[in-house]
Amino acid sequence: MTIRVLLADDQALLRATFRILIDSCDDLEVVAEAADGAEAVELTRVHQPDVVVMDIRMPGMDGLTATAAICGDPELAATHVLILTTFEIDEYVAKAVRAGAGGFLGKDVSTDELLAGIRIVAAGDALLSPVATRALISRFLVSPDPDAHLAPPEQLAALTTREREVMALAAHGKSNQEIAEELFVSHLTIRTHIQRAMMKLAARDRAQLVVIAYQSGLVKPAPPPA
Repeated sequence: MTIRVLLADDQALLRATFRILIDSCDDLEVVAEAADGAEAVELTRVHQPDVVVMDIRMPGMDGLTATAAICGDPELAATHVLILTTFEIDEYVAKAVRAGAGGFLGKDVSTDELLAGIRIVAAGDALLSPVATRALISRFLVSPDPDAHLAPPEQLAALTTREREVMALAAHGKSNQEIAEELFVSHLTIRTHIQRAMMKLAARDRAQLVVIAYQSGLVKPAPPPA
């Protein structure tokens, strides 16, 4: 099945480069390009792509606002957003995930990493680089966000013990395979637990599960090294 991609970036040359790379893959196809956030939202509603590769800084409506609009639209529930930007170590990381983005990569990623990232996000799995993950956890998830609409701690009661355990391990950045090896089960079983937790907590994807895990208190951030 072909993964349909929309590119949103104000640099035409960069969009053209990404289009060539993406269209060179048998399982990927660029269906539209947008030069700003407003156009990205409009074209996403028209084409309903599987993944929007979104820049953050664009004229007019920025990528964060566009991401929130896309992820907040029930009719676009099947569309995932991959943030691709040069700003990887500041507050944009947390804002992007809180807005609903399923992945976050720096623009210095390799071609293979970009293509793999699109496939990962299309599958509903979270994609955060190590730098982005550290920034997300250590600087922002530990502080309350008055604008966030996330599950309160008591809502975690809807999860089974194993679902909470798997969710906590995912929040520590472990992959399904790593969790499976730790718990001595198959990675397909772990994927099922993740999907059920997402459904019960109304989380759009794995990235939002990470946010919920920290802000609900299920997982406590590790203290900074001495």
